[in-house]
Amino acid sequence: MPYRVCFVCTGNICRSPMAEIVFRARLADEGLDTLVETDSAGTGGWHEGDGADPRTVEVLRAAGYPGAHLARQFRAEWFSRLDLVLALDRGHLRELRALAPDPSDAAKVRLLRSYDPAAGADLDVADPYYGGIEDFEECLDSVERAVDGLLEAVRTEVKERS
Repeated sequence: MPYRVCFVCTGNICRSPMAEIVFRARLADEGLDTLVETDSAGTGGWHEGDGADPRTVEVLRAAGYPGAHLARQFRAEWFSRLDLVLALDRGHLRELRALAPDPSDAAKVRLLRSYDPAAGADLDVADPYYGGIEDFEECLDSVERAVDGLLEAVRTEVKERS
C-alpha cells in the first residue's frame, strides 16, 4: 500500500496545490512516485472545482513544474486513508486537528515548514493570495525548502514499511 500525503491550506488554490505539485515532481525525480501518493485540499470549500490561482500556475510553470489542479475541501473521513496531513500554517493545523476523528488521526497533522531546518520559529507558509507575483515566488521558495526535508522523512517512512 502506498504512503499517502495530503497538503492543506485555506482554499486549495495557492499554497497546497503548489506544495502538492512540487512534492510530486520531487517524488518522480527520486523514483518514489509509485510508492507515495500525494494530493491537496482546502479547509474550506469556496473554490471546489476551480483550478489553481493563475499566479500559482504562472510561478510553477516558470520554475519548470508541470501539473493541473482542481480544488476540493478536506473531509474528516480522509484521515483513515492518509499517513500524513501537512498544514500550510498554524490556523490550518488547529482546524485539521479539531476535525480529526481521534488522537491518532490528529497526530498525523504537521506543519509543512517543520521539515525545513532553516525555518526556525516561522513555521507558516505565508498566504500569497492578496499579494503580487513576488509573494507567490516567495511561497514557492518556502515550499521547496520544506519539501527537501519532507522528502527525506517520507523516504525513511517508506523504507521502514518495506
